[in-house]
Amino acid sequence: MAEQAGLNGLPQLAANHVPLTPISFLQRAARIYPQRTAVIHGARRFTYAEMAERSRRLASALRGAGIGPGEVVAVLAPNIPEMLEAHYGVPMASAVLLTINIRLDATAIGFILQHSKAKLFLVDREFAGVARVALAGLASPPPVIDIADPEGPGGEALGSVDYEDFLAGGDPAAPIRMPEDEWEAISLSYTSGTTGDPKGVVAHHRGAYLNACGNALAFGLSPRSVYLWTLPMFHCNGWTYTWAVTLQGGTHVCLRRVEPGAIFSAIAEHRVTHMCAAPVVLTMLIHAPEDKKRRFDHEVAIATGGAAPPSPVIAKMEEMGFAVTHLYGLTECYGPATICLWQPGLGEMPLAEKAAFMARQGVNHPMLEEATVLDPATMAPVPADGRTLGEVMLRGNTVMKGYLHNPKANEAAFAGGWFHTGDLGVLHPDGYIEVKDRAKDIVISGGENISTLEVEEVLYAHPAIMEAAVVAAPDEKWGEVPHAFVTPAPDRPAPTEAEVIAWCRERLAHFKCPKRVTFGPLPKTSTGKIQKFELRQRLKA
Repeated sequence: MAEQAGLNGLPQLAANHVPLTPISFLQRAARIYPQRTAVIHGARRFTYAEMAERSRRLASALRGAGIGPGEVVAVLAPNIPEMLEAHYGVPMASAVLLTINIRLDATAIGFILQHSKAKLFLVDREFAGVARVALAGLASPPPVIDIADPEGPGGEALGSVDYEDFLAGGDPAAPIRMPEDEWEAISLSYTSGTTGDPKGVVAHHRGAYLNACGNALAFGLSPRSVYLWTLPMFHCNGWTYTWAVTLQGGTHVCLRRVEPGAIFSAIAEHRVTHMCAAPVVLTMLIHAPEDKKRRFDHEVAIATGGAAPPSPVIAKMEEMGFAVTHLYGLTECYGPATICLWQPGLGEMPLAEKAAFMARQGVNHPMLEEATVLDPATMAPVPADGRTLGEVMLRGNTVMKGYLHNPKANEAAFAGGWFHTGDLGVLHPDGYIEVKDRAKDIVISGGENISTLEVEEVLYAHPAIMEAAVVAAPDEKWGEVPHAFVTPAPDRPAPTEAEVIAWCRERLAHFKCPKRVTFGPLPKTSTGKIQKFELRQRLKA
């Protein structure tokens, strides 16, 4: 016992213990790759040495503006260099970064600024109008720094200081304050709040560091990587790729607007190797007009998540030269929590079979301790039979600190020693997780559970359907029945309701098939997810 005590009693010293933080990635990249192009945005180029200098200036200027440790700095901006710099400069000042969704309305932005107690607000001029309305509703609005992006459309100035002038007042040689404790908050992100006020998700330096490392490892990033910013940096800090790409010394290609023509042009011009996007963006690329598409002679790795991509979408992306990686996660776990990892023999599978496998959510991300499916009532594992439904639960260092000012939500989220995702799934015999539905989206018809994702999978396989969503419709006999909402593909004749139902009846048990079909555009959240709650409301109207 004495010998064991000696092994465990050795001291923790500056030489053998450094708190983990992703801001160290930029220091390393600037030292190893000082002249490598770090950022491309239109005509602008920054090397890693320049990116590090600008980030240090930002940190110094923030401290000079009175921003103290643990105080919140909010940013309302698209995927531009200034947003990327904030992911380093703000935590370098020991402050907490709050990136706000640019698609939110003034009421939601005002709530977030008030709830977070933001002390400073960086605003891209394009969004000055909505920001001005949001600020007007606050008793004590934070001061504003205006960002004038040369690639943007411009707009009014809300503050008295421009971002570049603010940076010029900072000292590039000022010392960087590294966190004393890696459990310190690095960022604050707000959930979409589709059923009430958004919740503030608090992330820590340790989790951001580890998740970024896991992304670099799982997605095969290297110093040769060229990463295109099609995923919003405001969404879970860009799934921590804001830090992961820098870790490997790759190049960030900023994209202000997610449009098919701009995406294809950037891939061809900059020889993009990696990008991330929600399934809605994949659908956009597949159905882009031919004059917007560009051919490229190299393979592009694309990671998708946020909603389960139907296997037909994966198959079509593969045909276009994209290698798809399916990730699954939530804001509460820094973005990716599971990954559908490659397995031997996958490349030899028929495309349809391969796509079906790749549509699974997979296994735990490299830096997440555990992801599994449990019975939420007993917290016991479900059988690994690919059929028994349970709740997907997570545990590890890449799970949030908790929700800001919301102890009741924290108690429910962490009950039983696991983070409860609210997603229903099954565990396959090979240990891979497959999400079947959100708990609130499952259709219970005559006592039978119907996965809306299973029905949507069949709908997406129809050649004349671009997008589909299935929700529960009230039914006098069965309690609930599936109702399909469909957006026809723009390049084909629209199918009839009878044709869509017949298509499903040929491929599914009849009780799982939609009883009615509604055609038209689908409502989406600000992050591109289909708003099923709104579709359910339409059926009640």
